Amino acid sequence: MDGVMSTSGTKAPPKTKLPPAQPEHRRGGRARSVAELLPDAGRAAFRRFGFVQSAVVTRWGEIVGPRYANVSAPESIKFPHGERTGGTLNLVVRGAHATMMQHIAPEIIERVNRFFGYAAVAKVQIRQGDVIARAKRTPPPVLPPAPPELGESLRTIADPELKAVLQALAAGVAASRGVPVIGERKA
Repeated sequence: MDGVMSTSGTKAPPKTKLPPAQPEHRRGGRARSVAELLPDAGRAAFRRFGFVQSAVVTRWGEIVGPRYANVSAPESIKFPHGERTGGTLNLVVRGAHATMMQHIAPEIIERVNRFFGYAAVAKVQIRQGDVIARAKRTPPPVLPPAPPELGESLRTIADPELKAVLQALAAGVAASRGVPVIGERKA
């Protein structure tokens, strides 16, 4: 008898063995710091609101200069469908400064295009509104030169940010004595 009779007189289907439970798949990869994850989140948010590069927002003061950056802020860049050139830069400008910004729009277009490296923006659209004052960036601290015993290894690094980090690390190692101790050892 391969089936079990039910109370209604019909045969119940034979019981089948379930396959062994699969172990849960662990999420792969290494642990990443929040600082590593934020540029990706920011990039997605900026792209959603029309920015191809978040650097246009973060480096607006460098692109147009402090005089214009204090009274304006980029909102978005809208491109024609399927294009990445000939876009419209939407700016929010504080109060009566809109007229001045209208007069210098060709200069702003030129500066933004120079920043991109191609003719990304063809026109500027201005909207009056409140511009949030940005906190001034503090310049990075001046580090002492790398100790001479490191040789030429740090002097050949072209990236100034990486070079500064490695110099700080080398200075910290040079200033320490012996093996680093994390907490006190009990004897």
